[in-house]
Amino acid sequence: MKILITGSNGFIAKNLIAELESQGHDELLLFNRNSSLDDLEDYCHNADFIFHLAGVNRPERDEEFMEGNYDLTNELLNKLKKHNNRSPILITSSIQAEQDNLYGKSKKAGEDLVFDYGERHQVSTYIYRLPNVFGKWSEPNYNSAVATFCYNIANDIPIQVNDPNVVMQLVYIDDVVKEFLQALNNSPNKIDYFCEVPTVHRVTLGNIVELIQSFKDSRNNYFVPDLSDEFTKKLYSTYLSYLDTDNFSYPLKKNVDHRGSFTEILKTPDRGQVSVNVSKPGITKGNHWHHTKNEKFLVVSGEGVIRFRQYGSDKIIEYHVSGEQLEVIDIPVGYTHNIENLGDTEMVTLMWANELFDPDNPDTHYLEV
Repeated sequence: MKILITGSNGFIAKNLIAELESQGHDELLLFNRNSSLDDLEDYCHNADFIFHLAGVNRPERDEEFMEGNYDLTNELLNKLKKHNNRSPILITSSIQAEQDNLYGKSKKAGEDLVFDYGERHQVSTYIYRLPNVFGKWSEPNYNSAVATFCYNIANDIPIQVNDPNVVMQLVYIDDVVKEFLQALNNSPNKIDYFCEVPTVHRVTLGNIVELIQSFKDSRNNYFVPDLSDEFTKKLYSTYLSYLDTDNFSYPLKKNVDHRGSFTEILKTPDRGQVSVNVSKPGITKGNHWHHTKNEKFLVVSGEGVIRFRQYGSDKIIEYHVSGEQLEVIDIPVGYTHNIENLGDTEMVTLMWANELFDPDNPDTHYLEV
C-alpha cells in the first residue's frame, strides 16, 4: 500500500511514520516544505491512502493561515481529482475550527473542502478535530504548552503560568497514531461527521506543571511517579524525551562504611523502595527482624548465604545465593535474618522493601540469627 503523508516533518507525522515503518509499511510518499508540487502530483497519482497532516498554526503573516490550511488542501484535492484517485483521505483539523479566529477559520475552511470533496466523489473522508496533542518529538514553543513546560523544566529554564486553573484538553501522540491506524484499516472512531481520538485527558495547567516538576525532583528524592494514572504515565514518558543528551544520568547518594555500601534507587508512596547493597568479602549484614516490613533479596554478583531463624526458635535455615543463578529470596516477617558474603569479591544484592524507611517507626529489631 502506497501511503501519502503531507507535513511529513511535523510532530504527528514523525510519530506516525515511525509506527508505520515498524509495522512494515515501506511505500510511504512523504510530502513536506522541501517537496515540490511535482512531487505532490506524482504522489496523488499513486497513493492508496492519504494522511493530510500539513498545516500552519503559528505563521509569520496572517495570510499564511489560509495558505497552509486551505490552499494546500485545495491543491491536494484538485490533484486527486485530476488523477481520479478516490483513495480515503484523513485530515487533521483542530477544535479551534469552532472558534472565530484566523487559525480556526482556516481549519474550518479546509474541513469544508474535504467534506464537499468526499460527498461529490464518494470518497471516504476522516476529519479529526484534535485538541492539544502531546508526546515525544513535539517542538517546544510551537506545538504545545506541554512540550514547552517539559523542555524548560527538564533544562532548568524558567516557565510562566498565567492561569493554573485553566483546564486543558489533551490527547497523547500514541493514542492519536493508534486511532489513525484504525482509520487506515477502515475502522475509525467516527462520531457523526467527525472522527475522534477516544481517550482525551482534561487536566488543569497547574496540575500539569506540578507533575512535570515532580518528575524533575524525582532525581533527588527518588520517588517514582504514580504510573497507575494513565495521564501521569504518558506525561512522564513525554518529559523524559526532553532531557538533554548530556543529562540522561544522575547520581545517587551512596552510604559507605567498612562493611560496604547501601544505596537507595527508587521510592514509591505505596509499593515500597528499591536499593542496592554491596558487601565486602567475609562481611555479614542484618541480624534483625520485622513485625510487618517484608523484603525481597536478589544477589546479582558474588556469592553468599542468607540465614533465617524464626523468633523464639533455635532452628536456622540457610539459602545459598549467587550471581551465577539469579533467584529472589523472600524475607518473611517474624524471622531474624542476615546475609553473609562467602566469596572473595564484593557481593551485590538488589533489595526491595514493601514500605519506605521511617526513622520514627523503623520496624527493625536487632536479634542475632
